[in-house]
Amino acid sequence: MKQVVFFIIAICQISLVAQTTISGKVTDNKGEPILGANVYLDGTYDGVSTNEKGIFSFTTAEIGAQTLIISFISYEAYSITADVKTYKNLVIKLREDVNTLDAVTINAGTLEAGDNAKVTALKPLDIVTTAGAMGDFVGALQTLPGTSTVSEDGRLFVRGGDAEETQIFVDGLRVFTPYSPTAKNIPTRGRLSPFLFKGISFSTGGYSAEYGQALSSVLSLKSVDEPLEERTDLSFMTVGLGFGNTQKWKKSSLSMNASYINLAPYQSAFPDKNVWHKPVQAFGGESVYRYKFKNDGLLKLYGAMSSQELELTQEDINVAEGVRFGLKNRNLYINASYQAFLSNDWSVLTGLSLSNDTSDIKVMDAIIEDTNNSAHFKVKLKKHFSNRFKLNIGSEYFMTNFKEDYKEPTQGSFNYGFNNNIFASFVEADVFFSKKVASKIGVRVEYSELLQEFTLSPRLSVAYKTGANSQMSLAYGQFYQNPKDAYLKFNTNFKAENTSHLIANYQFVKDKKIFRVEAYYKKYNDLVKYDTTTSLPTSNFTNDGNGYAKGLDIFWRDNKSFKNTDYWVSYSYLDTERDYKNYSKTATPHFASKHNLSVVVKHFVTDWKSQFGLSYNFASGRNYTNPNISGFLNQKTKSYNALNANWAYLISQQKIFYVSVSNVLGTKNVNGYQYSNQPNNNGIFESKAIVPSADRFFFVGFFWTISSNKNDNQLKNL
Repeated sequence: MKQVVFFIIAICQISLVAQTTISGKVTDNKGEPILGANVYLDGTYDGVSTNEKGIFSFTTAEIGAQTLIISFISYEAYSITADVKTYKNLVIKLREDVNTLDAVTINAGTLEAGDNAKVTALKPLDIVTTAGAMGDFVGALQTLPGTSTVSEDGRLFVRGGDAEETQIFVDGLRVFTPYSPTAKNIPTRGRLSPFLFKGISFSTGGYSAEYGQALSSVLSLKSVDEPLEERTDLSFMTVGLGFGNTQKWKKSSLSMNASYINLAPYQSAFPDKNVWHKPVQAFGGESVYRYKFKNDGLLKLYGAMSSQELELTQEDINVAEGVRFGLKNRNLYINASYQAFLSNDWSVLTGLSLSNDTSDIKVMDAIIEDTNNSAHFKVKLKKHFSNRFKLNIGSEYFMTNFKEDYKEPTQGSFNYGFNNNIFASFVEADVFFSKKVASKIGVRVEYSELLQEFTLSPRLSVAYKTGANSQMSLAYGQFYQNPKDAYLKFNTNFKAENTSHLIANYQFVKDKKIFRVEAYYKKYNDLVKYDTTTSLPTSNFTNDGNGYAKGLDIFWRDNKSFKNTDYWVSYSYLDTERDYKNYSKTATPHFASKHNLSVVVKHFVTDWKSQFGLSYNFASGRNYTNPNISGFLNQKTKSYNALNANWAYLISQQKIFYVSVSNVLGTKNVNGYQYSNQPNNNGIFESKAIVPSADRFFFVGFFWTISSNKNDNQLKNL
């Protein structure tokens, strides 16, 4: 019996000897104790939580090298591997997790527009419910700060840059012809349907090194990865018909939509100032196929085609019978992308986009045939080293083949064209020093085969979180862009045009409210100049142009203060001058307004099952040249004003009646003036105001959704 007792005592003594005490203290970077941090040995049940002083202590029977892990919410987990005997009186500092929702974000120059964005200034739903936008994503973006209202054009003019200085990408791949062609002084529309996109990143300046060939801004659209369900959408409109269908399988899905637009009935009911021989008639279709692989890889194939035809006669002060203009356009766009996660926290995105655009144009007796074939190949790798360091590297190749055949009875036939191929590589790192400080550092290198020129573009952004709901950002970048097709078709002896951006930003976000204020300065160099009225084969071209743009953008959005009401206000101040094209001196371009203001309000009335929307757009007068007085761009138009309204009524959950009116008050806006080529008998150059074709535009539609989920409707598609 004594032997048994001695044996038990010996075993207990051995057990007691084998027990090791692990102890220490856990604090944050400032030395403040952390209460409730989990401290444990990996792969065991041995551990404890820290007390109010951040102190922990526990025993273990484990011996030798062991991994000790310390974790706490909103902090990065900490681990150390060593002999357990050394785990005594440890002092461990945890670093804040920079991936938390309240962490700093890199946002100088960029307005995110996606439901998954940490800070959302504009949601995809806003694209199609903003009064006056008419379902056009460009129209909705024109209510954001940094844009200028150029109502007769319809494209994006950003911070003193013309429309061709903004480039548009879908899933990181270039869209070479994003706008539908149109007649002079009739605004264009974007070709892309907003229904297919889950988010938008609108960089008004200082954008990522991933993008190039854009002097002013980049609009990046992200398509939907996977539809929620199968559904069919039908649209019956005063301007045409629409059909959409989505099919979904286990690993793949297919979405298609088609539209037919014919303005002949509308022009009969509401004639405008033009004489229409063939009112706008257009057909378009889009499809996107998605397939998910076992390795979580995602393949997306997007295709879009459209055809458009119109013919009209427009008033011209120098042509008594007016100028007859005809257009036939055919466009095909294909976008294929593949993204997947690789081993060791690498991921890959690769793809290509192809574009074929053909236009047959008739201007009086002249016949012009333009063909633009373009392609973009891209591969991008991302490495997630840690929450504090992420690396993007990639290469891409752009190809453009442009041809123009010009025929005129008295002048003969001429052929113009060029091949413009550009190779580019970029590297960029996101560095998070803490939850309060982060930076994005990158550089882009491009080589233009046409210009035989290398360019180097450094990019830098830094953000600092000033409070729980606010932060400040700074950004700097150099940007290059080859001259326009309108110049390259006549001459290729150019350098790339370039500009530098400097941006300072402050942002406050709290309780579904966002306030942004951003100041910027842009310096332009090597802009194209020529010595004729417009660019011609006989023009003498140089890169002697220059200019600047500086200003202040303010944005406020609030969708909480008033029940069922969402509104935002945008204001932009722009001071810009250029010496380019055929300018005789440095002056503010005709498309630039010093002041731009947009106010958008949306209110849903539950009892009436209706959403009402209003938007107001203001732009100060724009420059034009009056030859009756001395000077260049020497006068300004009156200010632009437009009040727009819309109403969506839910007949039933899946049937919606929709009405919208642009420029409700019928304000007589003036976009500029055209002057006669020769003075009259009194030595005066007579003028004609350039005004919109119609003071108002009315739209009525009925939209019907068919799906198994009876709660779905097309309110988000209006």
